[in-house]
Amino acid sequence: MTEPGNGPRAYHHEVRGSGPVLLVVPGGAGHPMGLGGLTDRLSERFTVVTYDPLGLSRAPLDGPVGDQRVEDWSDNAHRLLGSVLPDGEPAYVFGTSSGGIVALDLLARHPERLRRVVAHEPPSVTVLPDAEAQRAMVEEVDRLCRTEGPAVAMARLAAGLENRTWDGEASGRRDAGAEPAETRDAPTPGSRTAGPAEIPADTPMAVFLAHVLRPFATRSPDVDVLKGLSDRFVLGAGRTSEGQLPRRTAVSLADATGAALLDFPGGHLGCLEHPVEFADLLTEALVGRATR
Repeated sequence: MTEPGNGPRAYHHEVRGSGPVLLVVPGGAGHPMGLGGLTDRLSERFTVVTYDPLGLSRAPLDGPVGDQRVEDWSDNAHRLLGSVLPDGEPAYVFGTSSGGIVALDLLARHPERLRRVVAHEPPSVTVLPDAEAQRAMVEEVDRLCRTEGPAVAMARLAAGLENRTWDGEASGRRDAGAEPAETRDAPTPGSRTAGPAEIPADTPMAVFLAHVLRPFATRSPDVDVLKGLSDRFVLGAGRTSEGQLPRRTAVSLADATGAALLDFPGGHLGCLEHPVEFADLLTEALVGRATR
């Protein structure tokens, strides 16, 4: 099913399983590639609705995509929930990475439709103690994507996420194939060995770098509202993400809002790397009570 969405593409969703509704919002540009293991396991307990905000899983892009807005994605998710939920029934929501930013915005603006939310490593840099430096890093990635191409931007982002030194153009050439954690959830065939000019601008990875990363990562979450909802959501952090930017944002958001912080298996891509263990812990966090 498709519905009107932001830009030239229509969003898409798929439904599987039975039980209470669980909306899954992927990371990157919203491409759900690689989430099959996670959703297979979750569908044993939930009616899993996988939200594809730009419809990237359906076909190649057939037109230009503009800069995306968190509010548009969460508004479309809210409308989607209205179409799949029984009257008066709230849903569970899981969002990872940029999808975690959407999940928290959805909770802040439409709490009446949600039971409980888990946001796994949402990279909201504005909540960090070094927010200005990290905002500048994201802005540089955005500039490099537009001037040097997505592969150089990808290498710069990988260095920023992992707190590594970036030495400019030389590093971009050397690391162009080292796909960063933030974009591996929407991989491009051959992207790990491609040079800067060889990554098409219409791939999910390139769309994320050019049109999702900056407006999502630099948008400030509504911390004051989320404080009042702190018993309704959990911040997830990767066990192997210590010192990396996405884990730092999860910890900072938990501290700022009073929400529980829960360690999940793996790193930023733990839901792809350890789908069964991740899904089981996610289920506990959604239907149980995680504590700080």
